[in-house]
Amino acid sequence: MDHHTPLLSLQNITKSFGSLVANDDINLELNSGEILALLGENGAGKTTLMNILFGHYVADTGSVEFGGKPLAAGSPRDALRAGLGMVHQHFTLADNMSVLDNITLGTEPIFSFHRKKNEARQKIKRLADQYEIDVNSNSMVGNLSVGQRQRVEILKALYRDTRVLILDEPTSVLTPQESDHLFATLKLLVAEGLAVIFITHKLREVMAVSDRCVVLRHGKVTFRCATTETTAEELAREMVGGQLPTVKRKELSPGKPLLQFTRISTVNRNGQQLLSDLSLTLRSGEIIGIAGVSGNGQTHLADLVSGLLVPSSGEVQLHGETLTRLKPLYMLKNGVGRIPEDRTSTGLIGDMSVVENVALEKYWKKEFSRFGVINHNGLADHTSELIEDYDIRCGGLAANARTMSGGNMQKLILGRVMSENPRVILANQPTWGLDVGATTFVHQQLIEASGKGAGVIVISEDLDELFTIADAIQVMYQGSLSPPIDPAQTTAAELGLAMSGHRDVVHSLLLKEVQP
Repeated sequence: MDHHTPLLSLQNITKSFGSLVANDDINLELNSGEILALLGENGAGKTTLMNILFGHYVADTGSVEFGGKPLAAGSPRDALRAGLGMVHQHFTLADNMSVLDNITLGTEPIFSFHRKKNEARQKIKRLADQYEIDVNSNSMVGNLSVGQRQRVEILKALYRDTRVLILDEPTSVLTPQESDHLFATLKLLVAEGLAVIFITHKLREVMAVSDRCVVLRHGKVTFRCATTETTAEELAREMVGGQLPTVKRKELSPGKPLLQFTRISTVNRNGQQLLSDLSLTLRSGEIIGIAGVSGNGQTHLADLVSGLLVPSSGEVQLHGETLTRLKPLYMLKNGVGRIPEDRTSTGLIGDMSVVENVALEKYWKKEFSRFGVINHNGLADHTSELIEDYDIRCGGLAANARTMSGGNMQKLILGRVMSENPRVILANQPTWGLDVGATTFVHQQLIEASGKGAGVIVISEDLDELFTIADAIQVMYQGSLSPPIDPAQTTAAELGLAMSGHRDVVHSLLLKEVQP
């Protein structure tokens, strides 16, 4: 390969789905030893472009070259053989298998009487030592932290002699310390000549780790430059095609308690502890942020607020009344709005229309049903108002929810919840995977709701998000919550350590507790 030939070159890539042009004459180059940040709003065409690169889609026009040679269209096998590797936002590992088996899966013939385990183990150790990736190849993946799982994914790609590594939202579930470790690993990788495509919405990280930036908007490349020649603010403007509205955070002025959990514990059917001695008080006009590494009980806390999980001990009070039984419909009718973590499986039903998905949490209201008969015209009018008010791009009322982008799905859920003017709002990972414009919109809606007297619980693994909107932050670790901490009195690094279970840090943070 000529020294000046790009390692990867995408030329005049165009891809349409019906009338939608997802990629429009895109040209993109990547050189050995560099990190390219690929940026754009939800629906800008990033995923389609990566699917073409990996052979999952075939471009209508255009070509891909790897190392100066054409890459076969529509062949994931050829893409992997050429040296393309990808670490997805949602990891693709088998929990019931070891690190060694996850890494070697698919690299050996199915019909083989002898597995070269020792050779594989030695290669993994050599790669782990070379790139300072600390993972035990004998560990079961199910026992690993999120940060350790990501290292396994990177090792899995390196084991296949990857030359171009694509990282999709790589820090969305990491603590600040784990993110720093990832960035250190990336610098070692590119120093050895590997090239990285870094897909993210966190512009601060783009500025810290990338060499060049490319922005997609409406399927076209609209901006490209060296990272040192731009700013995070300019990149944000280029992504959305204009000036971003600023999120105005209000001063802490909480009112009376709306929702109280006092020493709550819960167990599952097998008697396994889910939540332990958990206490939380949400007041009118207050936003409480719940920080924690994934898997520490956040899902169970969300289910508790939604009425899906019943405490085995402790007390729940809603609007000053002690609840003896928690049911989802009761919570819904009594002013609890729910923005769930997984919009595609628990937030919306993909095969149902936009109107039907709005009806899921409104069918019991008199204006939308009488004597068990749905008022379709009323629901259609209400849904049309939501589409206009929340700028939901969905292809019409009858369009299936699965045809919408992630950002528009989230706007639909947000509109469905906020149009009820709930007194208590649970927002679980409300901006996960959303672009800067959609994220700002969601934050502003939550802040405005709290300004009108609602209490908001935001569960998020993104500490920047919590520092932006929360009045108080509680750290969740192994099913328990710390007392509320004043965001102005702590740092992301301190919270990151507390999220990892460092007891001395948690103790010091308690000295910064928010005073009611």
